[in-house]
Formats: sequence, C-alpha cells, structure tokens
Amino acid sequence: MAEVRKKILVIDDEDDIRLVVSTRLERVGYTTVVASNGREGLRLFYNDRPDLVVLDIAMPEMDGWQVLERIREMSNLPVLMLTAAAQERDKVRGLRGGADDYITKP
Repeated sequence: MAEVRKKILVIDDEDDIRLVVSTRLERVGYTTVVASNGREGLRLFYNDRPDLVVLDIAMPEMDGWQVLERIREMSNLPVLMLTAAAQERDKVRGLRGGADDYITKP
C-alpha cells in the first residue's frame, strides 16, 4: 500500500520564498501546492484540501489576514503564518485570528 504524503499549501507572493519553502518541504517528504496571492490560495485550499497552510500576510488581491479569516470560518486546519511583519502587534493579531504559529522571515 502506498504511503499517503501530507499536502502543504504555501501562499506567498514572493517567488523565491515559495520556491525555497516548497522545495524544503518536498525534500522531507511532503507534497506542496503553491499560490502567489490570497485569492488563488483560497481556491487551492477549497480544491486541494491540504493538511497545513503556510501563509504570508502582505499579498496582492487578498491579504493573509483575509485568507486566515476565511479559512477559520470553515476549518480548524493548521495555519502557519510566515511573514516579514515582525512587530509584536502583528504576531498577536495572527495568533488571536486563529493562526497556529507565527514565524517571521529573516
């Protein structure tokens, strides 16, 4: 019987970040799907049913706060905020908004 690989959705508008995160995750055995903005990310969330979402905040079309809110309206799926927004108030907002963890980009 084939092993079912966990699927992670990476939503970030920066090409380099999407590439680095998805490559690292795939190297350790995860399947990844990627989106370059919040609207596309939500579409993939609904269609691909990931096991985890890695989410940026500052993105075009729909920001990470809006995406997180929509995900939380429908699911308790783990969401990891990965963002350059490093201020304490952003971390608090993310965690209170339902993110499971909040990591800042270097």
